[in-house]
Amino acid sequence: MMRFATQELVQWMNKKTRMPLLIRGARQIGKTFLVESFAGEYFENFFNINFEHHPEYKAPFQQSLDPEIILRGLELIAQNENKVIRGKTLLFLDEIQECPEAIQALRYFKEKMPDLHVIGAGSLLEFVLNDADFRMPVGRVEFLYLKPCSFREFLIALGQQKFSDFLSEVKLTDPFPEVFHEQLVGLLNEYLVIGGMPAVIHAYANDSNFIECQQIQSSLLQTYRSDFGKYAQKTHYENLKNLFEKVPGIVAQNFKYADLDRELRAEAIKKALKSLQYAGLLSPVYFSSASGLPLSSDQLEKRFKLLFLDVGLVARAQYLPIEAFIRREVNTQSRGQLVEQFVGQELLSIQPFYEPANLYYWQRDKPGSQAEVDYLISFWGKIFPVEAKSGHSHWLKSLKILMAEKSLPIGIQISEHPLGFADSILSVPLYMVQELPRLLKGL
Repeated sequence: MMRFATQELVQWMNKKTRMPLLIRGARQIGKTFLVESFAGEYFENFFNINFEHHPEYKAPFQQSLDPEIILRGLELIAQNENKVIRGKTLLFLDEIQECPEAIQALRYFKEKMPDLHVIGAGSLLEFVLNDADFRMPVGRVEFLYLKPCSFREFLIALGQQKFSDFLSEVKLTDPFPEVFHEQLVGLLNEYLVIGGMPAVIHAYANDSNFIECQQIQSSLLQTYRSDFGKYAQKTHYENLKNLFEKVPGIVAQNFKYADLDRELRAEAIKKALKSLQYAGLLSPVYFSSASGLPLSSDQLEKRFKLLFLDVGLVARAQYLPIEAFIRREVNTQSRGQLVEQFVGQELLSIQPFYEPANLYYWQRDKPGSQAEVDYLISFWGKIFPVEAKSGHSHWLKSLKILMAEKSLPIGIQISEHPLGFADSILSVPLYMVQELPRLLKGL
């Protein structure tokens, strides 16, 4: 399965000032597969260590911080015939959160062995990195944030490379065949319920078995539930479980603590939210007044919406019937919710791999003059408001209110309408969200 993040790894590999790399992202997002496929294509040797499966590899990191001594210890444990060769070997430290000493040792690999390629990854890595007692090797480590497969990666996995290439090149002035539009809308409907989890896409690409896809999605959801015990005490565990079960039904809606549990203190819910965020399962979308950049400068921590890890998992958690959804037989509210989750997920995916992705929204609560814009994004020092529509609606009152109020020159409508630009509104089909940076740059 092709991942666009591979090109980021190639750039990292070729850097003259390269540092050890930590890949961050939720469990089952494809971190290990990404590194294994990258190593197979670009390195002569691949030394793969998984601290969860083989805890014996922790010892060399716990006994010394010297890279030479650490490598000798690793080779003795592995009993490899080939030694680690700088420039030709990729050392992969998987589930590195199980050995915090290995994370700290990355500093010394950078300082004393900069020509060795070292990558670490971990599903619950954020819990270690955000621990108040953990000493992060600041300035000695690079990061790559991995997310679910995007719609374009989904197309490529399904053998639809021609559509992926077409979407990456088409311009506003180019003719857009209606038959292409209809086919892409159909493929998008499939993605909304299959989602971007690699295992589900792989199963769907092999035989289009909807039942098997749902079984894998259910298994993934259960895997995340099973992880709760690794980072939660008994009372916190129940809060995590309740929140995890309810969030798929309230994605992209204004979050209210009372809607989850009127008897539970807000502080307890906040703690559960933070834990699920560290696990990569939730992404908050904070309110911003859109008065200037960065959008985070005036975000309100108490006003936010939530996105789940993956749109396909949201569909499964809501028990939406896949085939009925693809035939458009599912109620518009469920579809609208999935579309807004999908657009947010795609907007997160187009942000740089090397920094944590953030999203914002705008809302006005004046009596008799309420308005809300689904998302705010920024490129090249400009703010762009984004409205996500599940159908063919032209209703853009809130978008135009914000544009007038903040003097924003361009608004974005993402819907089933074809690509176009008129009256300061860029209309982008749902299946082209990833092309926004390119399209906006040309305006």
